[in-house]
Amino acid sequence: MQKISRRWLLAVSAASLALPVVAAAPPAAARTRQPAPADKPAAASVPFRPRLPEPTGPYPVGTTELHLVDADRADPWVAGRPRELMVSLWYPAARHGGGPVAPYLPPLAARRFAERTDPQLGLAAGQVDWVGMTSHARTGVPVRGRPGGRPVVLFSPGGGVPRANYTTFAEELASRGYVVVTVDHTYETPELEFPGGRVETQRLPDLPSIDLNRTMLRTRVLDTRFLLDQLTVLAAGGNPDAERRVLPGGLGAALDLSRVGMFGHSAGGFTAAETMLVDRRVDAGADLDGSMAYSFGANAFGDVVTQGLARPFLLMGAGLSQGLPHHHQAARDWAQFWANSTGWKRDLHVADGEHFTFSDHAALLPPLDAAFDLPEGFVAGAIGTVDPERIVGSVRAYLTAFFDRHLLGRPQPLLRDPSPRHPDVTFVRP
Repeated sequence: MQKISRRWLLAVSAASLALPVVAAAPPAAARTRQPAPADKPAAASVPFRPRLPEPTGPYPVGTTELHLVDADRADPWVAGRPRELMVSLWYPAARHGGGPVAPYLPPLAARRFAERTDPQLGLAAGQVDWVGMTSHARTGVPVRGRPGGRPVVLFSPGGGVPRANYTTFAEELASRGYVVVTVDHTYETPELEFPGGRVETQRLPDLPSIDLNRTMLRTRVLDTRFLLDQLTVLAAGGNPDAERRVLPGGLGAALDLSRVGMFGHSAGGFTAAETMLVDRRVDAGADLDGSMAYSFGANAFGDVVTQGLARPFLLMGAGLSQGLPHHHQAARDWAQFWANSTGWKRDLHVADGEHFTFSDHAALLPPLDAAFDLPEGFVAGAIGTVDPERIVGSVRAYLTAFFDRHLLGRPQPLLRDPSPRHPDVTFVRP
């Protein structure tokens, strides 16, 4: 199996994939399949529909999306277009039920996702029902009110990975009382569906990787700052959606923008750190296994590495990077960032994990492997050998504890010492 690109996923080509690439996987028709278990229908007759773990917080979850257009900024990837984004908002709902369950991906994007993903998994078209896959959130339901509003957490995905691939973490935080805003960085994402059925694909130029990475990171930071501006419009009672679609009741009033956190996976973690360096509106941030280097060979690191942060920041790495454990005692970029940061900080390491441990892959790939016998080593190459169900719960727990402490001011013993409930997570001490 081909090793997936480690930690830094901005330098992606037009053929980049949301799932790790398997070298020379034979076509589905040529592979020997294990027979379906007796209690499962054959995949050919009844498509397998993946399911995410349910959120564990006390609140039901609602969701909506916004189409945002920055008329003052030209898109860096496609000439003659303003920069536009698609974002999802996940929030505590006022009631259970009352609206349709949101799809995991919009229908046209889901079909394109299936066209890319099924061959990687060695599956024939239609064996997995990606189009019918749903989240646990409902659309159109009002927000559960709270005096003073609710803290807001932004999320930026890995390079070339749809924002939907992190729904597990967005839903969990929303069920715990946060408004979570996830964003796709247009023309990085392999397929991104806009209102009216327009689907934009990845359209990145053929540049030296260091130049491409710098432009992408700069674009991501500007995207995030524009998103914060539009959330301010929403909180003030406006509707920033380009189509002026009806928004869930109470959405603007639910945003407490005096308490804003941000986290991201891979390139999204780097984005969170660099955004915090230049925008004081973000109070606390977390990087899930993301390098902070444009190029290790050229020793080209982000500004946040050399300047550090004076506000709370969580590092959470997995496995190896550059052949060494991905934590601040071994990774050069994280080591400098750690040394130069004066704010509250923690470094947590999942030794038996892999890069996509910090995504929905940890929840989705093992059941797919059980149903279809995926190519040998595929699952371990993506999420490692860590117990999938346990690590999903651990990542959820540590993210919630981090934002509870730094956005809500609640003491969190979980962040002080290792926990026997989360044996896969090691505290990396200074």
